[in-house]
Amino acid sequence: MTTELLAAVERIKPVIQAHAGTAEADRRLTGAAYDAMYEAGLFGMLAPRTYGGLEVHPVEAMRVWEAVARVDTAAAWNLVMNQCLSAYAAWMSPEGARELFRHGPAITAGSLNPPGAATRVEGGWRVTGRVPYGSGCHNARWLAMPAIESDGGSPKPGPETGRATPFAVFFPKEQATILDTWRTLGMRGTGSTDYAVEDLFVPDHMTAPVAPLARPAPGFEGPLFRMWPWICIMGETTVSVGAAAAAVDEAVQLCKAKTAAYNVAPLREQQLPQFQLGKAKARVDASRDTLHAAASEAFAEVERSGQLLSRDAKIRLQLAACFAAETCAEAVRFVNDAVGASAFREDRPFERHFRDTHTMLQHSSKSSARYASAGRLMLGLENDWVWLSF
Repeated sequence: MTTELLAAVERIKPVIQAHAGTAEADRRLTGAAYDAMYEAGLFGMLAPRTYGGLEVHPVEAMRVWEAVARVDTAAAWNLVMNQCLSAYAAWMSPEGARELFRHGPAITAGSLNPPGAATRVEGGWRVTGRVPYGSGCHNARWLAMPAIESDGGSPKPGPETGRATPFAVFFPKEQATILDTWRTLGMRGTGSTDYAVEDLFVPDHMTAPVAPLARPAPGFEGPLFRMWPWICIMGETTVSVGAAAAAVDEAVQLCKAKTAAYNVAPLREQQLPQFQLGKAKARVDASRDTLHAAASEAFAEVERSGQLLSRDAKIRLQLAACFAAETCAEAVRFVNDAVGASAFREDRPFERHFRDTHTMLQHSSKSSARYASAGRLMLGLENDWVWLSF
């Protein structure tokens, strides 16, 4: 399966490359690039076979995501995020899952923070809210948003915990207002902007709890869905690997041909660029190997146990994500040192690799704070990061 998917990436590579500059300028992926990935079957990797998906092993998906990220990080980020959010249909009712996947593998954009306000009405909810980071929302078919029940304008406490209980709502993209808020240092082409709804009716079957998976919807019983959201976090971090790998490859080609100003020896013959390129590649390869090993072991665990991930598996996945994002950003810094002034010129690819890898390093799922979240669990302290509880 991996061979066929990678061949599909190669076939659509010219389309993604041709539209990468436009996506960067317009701060959203073009419809042509998005449609090319969908028509190539890439959005089916995390979709259940019941609904026409491929339901691949996580490492297979990661290899494909990296291949796309080497071409364009924005395209790869949308590819990861919009199939990952669709996989949350595992938490929905059978009717809701069927609706989301009615036309085949679903594409869903969304964010699960902050929650909107939901008022109970007959047959469902009236929801008002606004969320940021809606990566791919311009091209997705569905949007997702968290909500909590509101009582008289205030969150209604739950009877068991005394706190409001969040849940997710799904609705067609056309029912939301997509705002223009995505102005960033890097990852500009992802279209990760805010969107909002006002008094939107969401039927009960298009909601899902925000809690560990207890009763998967029919078709979602496989081990891949018991890895959610960690398969998503592995995917996000794989985009960093792809960006850094592309930077190394491009630097090698440049150093083979370039003689820096005021130098006699070409870069390929200078020990410092040789050292820096070696350091950079070692970091990219170590990041990839760490992610793949953690994902493979986690998948084997849930496949073997039939249960959700263990605490130790989640710690390993979290640390792998933090390490890889951090180390790939470092690799790009080594590349920049090796290529000299080419690092900051807009007509070269290196400045974008720098911006993108360092922007991804601040994502909540793998920022420096997540090292501490894993450390807390290692020390037996209370969890402070929502996804470590899934």
